[in-house]
Amino acid sequence: MPTLIRFLRLLSIVVWVGGIIFFAFVLAPVAFSVLPSQHQAGSVVGGALRVLDILGLVSGAIFWLTTVLLFRESDPAHKRRYEIQLLLSAVMLLATAYLHAGILPAMEQDRVQSGGDIEAAAKDNPAKMHFEQLHKRSERLEGAILFLGLGLVLLIARESPPQTQ
Repeated sequence: MPTLIRFLRLLSIVVWVGGIIFFAFVLAPVAFSVLPSQHQAGSVVGGALRVLDILGLVSGAIFWLTTVLLFRESDPAHKRRYEIQLLLSAVMLLATAYLHAGILPAMEQDRVQSGGDIEAAAKDNPAKMHFEQLHKRSERLEGAILFLGLGLVLLIARESPPQTQ
């Protein structure tokens, strides 16, 4: 059972962080360079981000729960590292939930209020200006989630292998 828990824990963080890396460095740049309009690319990227957030929430919950199980079974000398990992993953989960339930719906509302195509709206359109603010916030938040996730991967890489008896 401990091997299954460690496997699920590792897989969950790999899926979450790997998904963010793929999204940021492959999907979004390719969509904006290949699709004929920014509106179409934004639709693809926005849809993919909603799926990525759900994947992150599920993966994050699995990571958090499996880390709790390892924490409960660990000796006192190793509890601190799990506490740090639980804290980092909780921040990542909260940020992902905020992005998914707060920022993305507000961006979609701004897009609709600006006539459906945010790029076609006038620069002084209040909905467009708010959209741009939210877009910057979402980029920073996703970057922070990635940074924390890479920190978790580093902490996991530094863990001692389990002792066999």
